Amino acid sequence: MATFNVVVADPAEGTAYPVEVEGQDANRFIGRDIGDEVDGDAVGLTGCTLEITGGSDEAGRPMRASVSGPGLEDVLVKEESVGYNPERDGERRRISVRGSEVSDATVQINAKVTETGSESVAELLGEGETEEDEAE
Repeated sequence: MATFNVVVADPAEGTAYPVEVEGQDANRFIGRDIGDEVDGDAVGLTGCTLEITGGSDEAGRPMRASVSGPGLEDVLVKEESVGYNPERDGERRRISVRGSEVSDATVQINAKVTETGSESVAELLGEGETEEDEAE
């Protein structure tokens, strides 16, 4: 059974919310690629649509859109990109990245909200409440 830590970014508010997803809801992500859209019900965002923007595996290797499939691949990168920050001009390095498809090896999935419903993301996730609001 798959378990993912989904980091949901809300571009309208400029905030991100971590949500742990397991079981049947996690299965909605398996087999999806970077750029695919997923129903927000999988993370408790009824009426919202999420777009998968990236992720990483258990070793921290980033998912890369240019690598197809869920497997590992060593790619030669020469400019600042996902998973690599060069220290000097012209520096190149071969790094290990995960493919663009979500699999059981994926631990974290990054997603952004593309469509919202009538309620805000913070309200749906219960993040908008403070201790003062609960006391009233």
